[in-house]
Amino acid sequence: MLIPDLAHGPDPEEMANVFVLLLLFIGLPLIEIYFLIEVGSEIGALPTIALSILTAVIGTWLVRLQGFGVLMRVRRMMDQGEVPALEVLDGALILVAGLFLLLPGFLTDIVGFLLLVPPLRRWVVGRYVQVAPAHRTPTRGEGQGPRVIEGDYRRDD
Repeated sequence: MLIPDLAHGPDPEEMANVFVLLLLFIGLPLIEIYFLIEVGSEIGALPTIALSILTAVIGTWLVRLQGFGVLMRVRRMMDQGEVPALEVLDGALILVAGLFLLLPGFLTDIVGFLLLVPPLRRWVVGRYVQVAPAHRTPTRGEGQGPRVIEGDYRRDD
């Protein structure tokens, strides 16, 4: 519905989603600024900037390395006729890790580096994605006769 229903009040689920987005877009940068100031006061401004750049460079290298590994697994699975659904999700999490590592700040760097740990990525995918057992379709020559696809057609001359 495009127009909110004002008679019944706001939907609690929508309000929770708005709160989470507000927390992400306002709270996370404030926490990052706090940590940058604290680290900067301990080791200095230039070393803090250098450390932030170093984590971005190392993270980019690791993301590239692991991304190519996932790409090779996807290619191998497709060559074998399998659907690489979990590998695609693994690649998506590597992409998210790369985004977090490019953002300046130590909290996002920690999350980005954690997402580069393969067992942790598998846990995240398993936690939020239900994997149904694959149903194999019979190949030509298997099964009970010819494969029939029903449908209607119209001939245009």
